Amino acid sequence: MPVLSPTWTNERIELLKQHFEAGLSCREIAADIGVSRNAVIGKLSRLNLTRGRSVDERRLQDRASAPRAPKAVPRLQFEMLATIYGEADAAPVTGPIDDTNRCSLMELDETRCRWPISTPGAEDFCFCGNSANDGQPYCTGHSRIAYRPNSRARVMR
Repeated sequence: MPVLSPTWTNERIELLKQHFEAGLSCREIAADIGVSRNAVIGKLSRLNLTRGRSVDERRLQDRASAPRAPKAVPRLQFEMLATIYGEADAAPVTGPIDDTNRCSLMELDETRCRWPISTPGAEDFCFCGNSANDGQPYCTGHSRIAYRPNSRARVMR
């Protein structure tokens, strides 16, 4: 069985330090020493040799840590359920879902129910098209189907 020589000899470590001090990139150091770029990165880390961040890196870091304006948070599920079902004591709206407003994908907009009817690709495929509530994706009838209350949560209360 052949004896393998160590990857990091004293000479390679000195070359690594010299190249690092000269400002060569890890890729350039690896090509000159004859090891992989990952080996150079790992050895630099183990030797605790780090470079100061460049101006571009500091800008990116500053942008990432800068406070951002809060994004529009979608309604929580319980709020949507409260809108659909109303108060817990009130009876939920029941009855058939109106099918007179069905529309194609091209006719669909933000104010219409996006509930798919039939199978995509089928000749009779369309969307519900009824009026959707308060920016929700579905009409009241399809929201009852899509957002069912958690039965376990009701029992635990």
